[in-house]
Amino acid sequence: MHTDDPDLHPPYTADYCDREYNARAAIAEAPRILASWTERAAVTRRQRAGLLDLPYGESAAERLDIFPTPRDRAPLLVYIHGGYWRALDKSDFSWVAPAFVDHGVAVAVPNYGLAPATPIEEIVRQMLRALAWLYRKAENLGFDPQRIYVSGHSAGGHLSAMMIAAIWSRFAADLPDNLVKGALAISGVFDLEPLVHAPFLNGDLQLDVERASTLSPARIMPATTAPVYTAVGGDESSEFKRQSALLAKRWKRNVVREVPMAGFNHLTVNEQLANPGSPLFDAALELVQKTA
Repeated sequence: MHTDDPDLHPPYTADYCDREYNARAAIAEAPRILASWTERAAVTRRQRAGLLDLPYGESAAERLDIFPTPRDRAPLLVYIHGGYWRALDKSDFSWVAPAFVDHGVAVAVPNYGLAPATPIEEIVRQMLRALAWLYRKAENLGFDPQRIYVSGHSAGGHLSAMMIAAIWSRFAADLPDNLVKGALAISGVFDLEPLVHAPFLNGDLQLDVERASTLSPARIMPATTAPVYTAVGGDESSEFKRQSALLAKRWKRNVVREVPMAGFNHLTVNEQLANPGSPLFDAALELVQKTA
């Protein structure tokens, strides 16, 4: 666990926030890694059965892919992609699914609209709609509506935490408040205030301090006691490490485990979710079994 007080940080200067949060700029291999994700995802869709581009809402962005498993009433892992709410697509991440499907866990990968055209508030609402749609369609799609879990990377880690903070019965009367049974947030951003001061990013996000606070899981009470696991790469910046430590401090009853991921950066740590036998993959399976 990160030992420094996660409430303490250097001043949020533009240089500091750009250096600490512009993860791609800090990884020389980033273009190759991202291209490999797209290629691996395309191979997965050719080789694995999937239900693609299912509409969960009215906008063009509100589509999701499901990779089912033959297991009856399987648990469902909903993987929410990153890209700082402004980049990437569900079709880049189909490779997350095969290892889980082989272990009897169905996988859904939803899309969402991207900033700046879609503000983060609406992206959160889109993920609420996606999870609600999956809950209602579970019987037809072959998974157990009582065993829905979320995981996500970077911005997807933020959105996963927001699903734990959601009061589902207020979103729709037919939804249980414990709709999401657990979350695994990888390299998540849980306090958005630093991004207000990051020029490389906030031109698209257009956050101010008030909106950043409203959208920060670390400043919102979780709605249930659903267990949350966090993970951050050992080679990531001090701020990404602080973000996970901050969520653990603020969500003491929920964050029950931090998965050590020494030797991985902001991108390579995400790849380990799909690597059978890796600590991250094992943690995801443990989470599903813990809350089954």
